[in-house]
Amino acid sequence: MNAPTEAIAGMKPIDVRFDLEAIFRAQYERMARVIASVVRDPGRAEELAVEVFLKLWRNRQAQEGNIEGWLYRAAVRVGLDELRRQTRQSRYERLLGFVRGVPTPEEIHVATEEQDRIHRVLNSVAPRQAELLVLRSHGLTYSEVAFALDLHPASVGTLLARAQQAFRKEYVKRYGEA
Repeated sequence: MNAPTEAIAGMKPIDVRFDLEAIFRAQYERMARVIASVVRDPGRAEELAVEVFLKLWRNRQAQEGNIEGWLYRAAVRVGLDELRRQTRQSRYERLLGFVRGVPTPEEIHVATEEQDRIHRVLNSVAPRQAELLVLRSHGLTYSEVAFALDLHPASVGTLLARAQQAFRKEYVKRYGEA
């Protein structure tokens, strides 16, 4: 055990309530690193790490158990929530960007037709390949895709290349060169 861990382990539940500052000093950098590994933005990770400690302060039940474990789980969850929030925000921004440009009816028809083609092709390739393509198209990293689909991270690149090849082959077969 390292010194911060020993300091936390030696505290009684009642001590933690009054010594949040010591826990913060001992664990803040670690929680920020954990969150940064999920969200890939060190600045935002620091802000989210502070939120984790605010949750610790508010959650009295967490103070009775393994504080380090609780902090780690909370940090990972906060990071994943941030990723979901960013994904939703980018989707809405793309949608608003599409609406702001006031496309012509013809542009809307072409875009809808292309989306329908993509959906039909995705439905015709293997389900695992479709999942890979969709997750990657939403901006997930290889490690996030591996985690989501329970794959070995080293195999994601190969599987994704095969999925792209299968998609391209099916698309060309159905609709010709794009």
